[in-house]
Amino acid sequence: MNRLCKIRELQRAVNLFERNLEKSHGLSLNEAMTLCLLNEKGRLSAGELGQLLELTDSNASKVLSSLERKGMIERSIGETDKRRMFFAISNEGSAKLKSIDCSTVTVPEKLSELIEE
Repeated sequence: MNRLCKIRELQRAVNLFERNLEKSHGLSLNEAMTLCLLNEKGRLSAGELGQLLELTDSNASKVLSSLERKGMIERSIGETDKRRMFFAISNEGSAKLKSIDCSTVTVPEKLSELIEE
């Protein structure tokens, strides 16, 4: 099988995993990855998050807005530059992140082969 077909299969596996994650935990993959990143790095700006997650500014904004509405992250204004916004994981977001047990989310076989620890 050529590489393009393998990549297509991998993309389909990631999409299926995301649907399963949304059903079981109410978070998109980008939302869950944002919580993981904020948990690891602490307070980050929207631009930093977008860069680290490789999201467009528009997608990063949508993910942050969604997580903020869900109470999973907190927004603060920059100390030196009041125009900059920073985001940090909230207590609710930390609890949600801890509650995510990926062993309860069906991981497609193709994806499972790549992420086995």
